[in-house]
Amino acid sequence: MIRKLRPGKWRLYSRSVNSATGKRRNLGTFTTRRAAMQHEREIQFFKRH
Repeated sequence: MIRKLRPGKWRLYSRSVNSATGKRRNLGTFTTRRAAMQHEREIQFFKRH
């Protein structure tokens, strides 16, 4: 899940909720939405290969 932050940056959160905190894990902060989407694709590729 990608959300826009106040300073104009984009943050990638995990799809699942962390059971210890009840929130989603921060998977990185990026300057562009495109970079965040690319990193999400890289994570999904890594999980399956």
